[in-house]
Amino acid sequence: MKTIIVSAVNITEAGTLTILNDVLSTLSSICTQEQYKVIALVYDKKRCYYNNIRYIEIKSSKRNWLNRLYYEYFVFRKISKFFKPYMWLSLHDITPNVIANKRIVYCHNPTPFYKFRVKDIRFDLKFVLFVLFYKYLYKINIKKNDAIIVQQDWIRESFSEMYSYPKEKIIVAYPIDNYMRKPHTSYIDVVDTSTTFFFPAMARVFKNFEVVCKAVEILEKEDVCNYSVIFTIDGTENNYSKWIYSKYKHLKTISFIGRLDRETVNKYYENCSCLLFPSRLETWGLPISEFSKYDRPMIISDLKYAYETASNSRFVAYFNPNDPIELASLMKMVICNDISSFINVEMKKINKPFFKTWNDLFTYLLNYV
Repeated sequence: MKTIIVSAVNITEAGTLTILNDVLSTLSSICTQEQYKVIALVYDKKRCYYNNIRYIEIKSSKRNWLNRLYYEYFVFRKISKFFKPYMWLSLHDITPNVIANKRIVYCHNPTPFYKFRVKDIRFDLKFVLFVLFYKYLYKINIKKNDAIIVQQDWIRESFSEMYSYPKEKIIVAYPIDNYMRKPHTSYIDVVDTSTTFFFPAMARVFKNFEVVCKAVEILEKEDVCNYSVIFTIDGTENNYSKWIYSKYKHLKTISFIGRLDRETVNKYYENCSCLLFPSRLETWGLPISEFSKYDRPMIISDLKYAYETASNSRFVAYFNPNDPIELASLMKMVICNDISSFINVEMKKINKPFFKTWNDLFTYLLNYV
């Protein structure tokens, strides 16, 4: 039997944990049909347990970055010598120093392409250092991979240019199937007596809550009312959210409701009038995909990731994420129930190799890479 090793010892939450579960769920079914044995190196198998998979828990790799690198470049090599894998799939960006017939890395972090601001240093120095050094960590051993997996086409272009890596060996694999969306036929008008804007995001500096706050300041000075803005932070999460709450808590139309579970987020999607997504950095931007099916306006950052994520969506307005005046103007249009200038985003054509399902991706990895 051929052995597949999936290394994911640094994955514990959020979108990356969803990716890990999707990968192991797919491999679990493949194992029942093909002659493969799957070994998963994980932090906690309870978060990603599936039949037909052997789990090795490695919790010590998350102690610090030096420990993480020790595992990537030394421990994993010993593991690869012992198991002699047919394929080694690393799900956390860094290319490990391993021996395998096929070496593949899933690169989900776009931080090498982020242009940080001076105030980012004040609120999250660790993130800024991450931005500065991550592109060099990506570079180590990257050309030893037989393939690289990314989530969007613009990242493929950027990776190929930054690391001189063959574009035809970079696979675009959507984390959610945008192509399942069917064209909408009508605008569902949820604007009654009040308009609700919803911005679901964690308290991270690149999420750009402040541009929304500044736009609301402009609207309040113009005596624009009859609307509300919902933030999923409450000011207790970290220094950034504490600053946002302290500086803008006086704004009457903003509600700081804190982090929500998935079910509650979906309820807000169902009842809100418009999605706000001003983030300055995303691998994908999942709220855009999640909200698109409701056929309501979205005001989102005029950045590369947002065009691909919003593919096949209607009633979209793009704005400069550094321009609160432009954002305030677009919000005012939604409040006035005028979205005549909002656009339909065309389906983006993605060059091969490109996959929309995990089954198709693994068929390609196992048979053609």
